[in-house]
Amino acid sequence: MIRLMFAAAFLLAGLLAVPAANATQPLYTTVVVHNMHCDACAKKIARKVYALPGVVEVRADVPKNLAYVVPQQGKTLSSRAVWEAVESAGFKVARLQSPEGNFTAKPPR
Repeated sequence: MIRLMFAAAFLLAGLLAVPAANATQPLYTTVVVHNMHCDACAKKIARKVYALPGVVEVRADVPKNLAYVVPQQGKTLSSRAVWEAVESAGFKVARLQSPEGNFTAKPPR
C-alpha cells in the first residue's frame, strides 16, 4: 500500500512539473521554404524574419529547406507576418507550423 501511494505521489509530482517546464521554453515556428538552395538564401530569409518584432533567433537547415524562428520569451509571433517575411525575401512557403496552427496557405489576418 505504501508503494502504491509513493508511486501515485511520484507520478502526480511529475505531471505537475511538466507545465512549469514547458512554460519557460520558447515556442518555435517552423517554416518549410521552397528553393532555399544555399546559405545565402537562408541569410536573405533570416534578414527579413529578424526584422519582425519579437524575433530572437532564426536558424536554417538548408538541406531540409527549413527555417526555425524563435520568439522572445512570453511572445507569440504572427504566423502571417512570418509567412509574409519569407515571401518578401523572394521565396515561397510550402508549410508553416506555429503555436497558432499548421498552415499550407497564407494564414488569415
